[in-house]
Amino acid sequence: MQDIINGRCGWTGGDALYARYHDEEWGKLVRDERVLFEFLLLESAQAGLSWITILRKRDGYRQAFYDFDAAKVANMTEDDVARLMNFDGIVKNRRKIEAAIGNAGLFLAIQKEYGSFYNYIRGFFPGEVPVVHHFKHLSDIPATSPESDAISKDMKRRGFKFFGSTICYAFLQATGFVDDHLEDCLCRRRI
Repeated sequence: MQDIINGRCGWTGGDALYARYHDEEWGKLVRDERVLFEFLLLESAQAGLSWITILRKRDGYRQAFYDFDAAKVANMTEDDVARLMNFDGIVKNRRKIEAAIGNAGLFLAIQKEYGSFYNYIRGFFPGEVPVVHHFKHLSDIPATSPESDAISKDMKRRGFKFFGSTICYAFLQATGFVDDHLEDCLCRRRI
């Protein structure tokens, strides 16, 4: 895989949807609680699949999970699970659907405890500031970090499902707590 394609990080592969996601979202710090929950849900759904699969179904997830309203998702029932198992707009995996519902309740509990999920996540970073890496090659980007290890361990202790360290690291990249845009990427955050 090329490190840079059309000025972007090479993992986009030239795909228009990936390029738009890369340019407009990936690596940009998210403070909005609904968007943080959206990425928590989507990244958990992605476990074992490619991210492009989930991006292509993003609108379906938005429809299925109440526009990523964590309170509404937390109140979903077994009837909702059964309905979603027949909904073509998402990956039909019962365990992941049930995890999304359970994780929503845990997300709300963290908000209550820390004032926001954003506050909870940033508390795992030195100085509570995002990490900006200076990688030249895609092969330099890690799959996990000390922060993703600590966050996923704490979240697992709290009962979260489908949120191991690798998925957590992808969440941190998606929400800008970690900026892994390559040095030669057109979206590279300049400091």
